[in-house]
Amino acid sequence: MLPEHMLLSYALLRQIWWVLLGVLLIGFAVMDGFDLGVAGWLPFVARKDEERRIVINTIGPVWEGNQVWFILGGGAIFAAWPYVYAVSFSGFYLAMFAVLVTLILRPVAMKFRSKFVSPAIRNTWDWILGICGLLTMTLLGVAVGNALQGVPFSFDADMRLTYTGGLIDLINPFGVLCGLVSLTMLLMHGAVYLTLKTDGIIAARARSYGLIAAILTLTLFIAGGFYAHALQGFHITSNFALTDPSNPLHKTVVQQAGALLMNYHQYPWMITAPALGMIGILGAIAGLACRNGWLAMVASGLGVAGIVSTAGVSMYPFILPSSTHPDHSLTVYDASSSQLTLMIMLIAAVVFVPIVLVYTSWVYKVLWGRVTAQSVAAEDQSY
Repeated sequence: MLPEHMLLSYALLRQIWWVLLGVLLIGFAVMDGFDLGVAGWLPFVARKDEERRIVINTIGPVWEGNQVWFILGGGAIFAAWPYVYAVSFSGFYLAMFAVLVTLILRPVAMKFRSKFVSPAIRNTWDWILGICGLLTMTLLGVAVGNALQGVPFSFDADMRLTYTGGLIDLINPFGVLCGLVSLTMLLMHGAVYLTLKTDGIIAARARSYGLIAAILTLTLFIAGGFYAHALQGFHITSNFALTDPSNPLHKTVVQQAGALLMNYHQYPWMITAPALGMIGILGAIAGLACRNGWLAMVASGLGVAGIVSTAGVSMYPFILPSSTHPDHSLTVYDASSSQLTLMIMLIAAVVFVPIVLVYTSWVYKVLWGRVTAQSVAAEDQSY
């Protein structure tokens, strides 16, 4: 057990883990996002079996490593924000199951398509891979959209959870809009990645489709901002100490239109998140139009980071609001684990996250270069 003098303040630890959770989610969106985007484009940018093998082999060696960010994000929510984990994984059970099915089928499709000679069977698995990519990207965005507008849950006096929503309830206008933002954003990111990793007709198609996806992303993101202004957001009206023990029932919350944008007035620096999202997308459009793959890739990554960050800073200090019992909403300051737990986790994160970054960088350095028909044919382990 750590001595008390070695512990950071409870309020500071909660804020640090809110930032770290955002970093992990951004890491997942940027790193695994282009894997999903490439999978979604597979049936369209590659129309022959040889072309599809090239596209699949651009992500084949790295997709497993990229999903480390997804695992880290889920683990961080479980350990740092147990109430959030309980509500989201219980309430969104069917939606989460659907996401997991699409993630499981992705490697199955990549492996199975390479085990058959029949063009029809290979084509079927290619379409399964593409559909799984499209569904995963959309469902993740729909989940974020529902979190922004609140989820129907409550606690009793013993902190037992009651969730009153259903799978169909997640399909609402704002949730669908966020799903489309996620879909077009990651399709843009995947297309940009393909322009760096392939050449010839595949890269040309990816460039054209990527431009369309980037323009749609920018349009939908701006539309989402106007829509958010009209939504009933959440605002804390009671005073509470940032170092109080975690208990979501010790506050009062009201819903009011425009509350999702209140943080930008209270904390002007937060405007950097949506600004980064729009500037990044514009940079990706410029890079694709000028055929500058590196500019497009860096800008696309920044755009993805900005859009994901926008969701987080718009909700702060809420992590998961309750649409039916606003006072039971989960925030950064009343839904976290203990001070000691957060401190031990921080020490582990300081040690292991840099290791993940170092080996990830090394892997990409070793594997970098364009995937061509010749390299696929020469590699025994190719898909």
